Amino acid sequence: MPIYGTMFNILSRNVSTSTICNQIIKLTRLRVVDNSEIGKQAMMEGKPPRCIHIYNKKGIGYIGDRVLVAIKGEKKKGILVGLKQQQNPKVPRFDSNNIVLIDDNGTPLGNRIHVPIPHILRTIMKKNTHSKGADYTKLLAIATKFV
Repeated sequence: MPIYGTMFNILSRNVSTSTICNQIIKLTRLRVVDNSEIGKQAMMEGKPPRCIHIYNKKGIGYIGDRVLVAIKGEKKKGILVGLKQQQNPKVPRFDSNNIVLIDDNGTPLGNRIHVPIPHILRTIMKKNTHSKGADYTKLLAIATKFV
């Protein structure tokens, strides 16, 4: 009987019992959904970008939040446009955590977004666009479909 107990103890160490985390926190893998060159290369190599920092006070990323990501050894900024986590009513839930890469002044690095983005993103982006700050209206202009 003691042999069975030690064997079970060794085998159970490799099993994770924590719940699945569908939130955007640090080191979360994201999927680039625009046609930027660095994003296409990273996704083709199977090394998706990872979240380094979330630019809000909560520490958890929501739709429309800016994040800092590590992609191919570089630091880039992006905007979350689709999330796996539970959403508010009337906001669609996606199968993957989607991001669009932007530069420092809010201009997208690509010129097309391949997936539909939520319609509520329009109101969120209008609220985040300031007269002196970053301009996120270009991100909405390159979107092809809205949900």
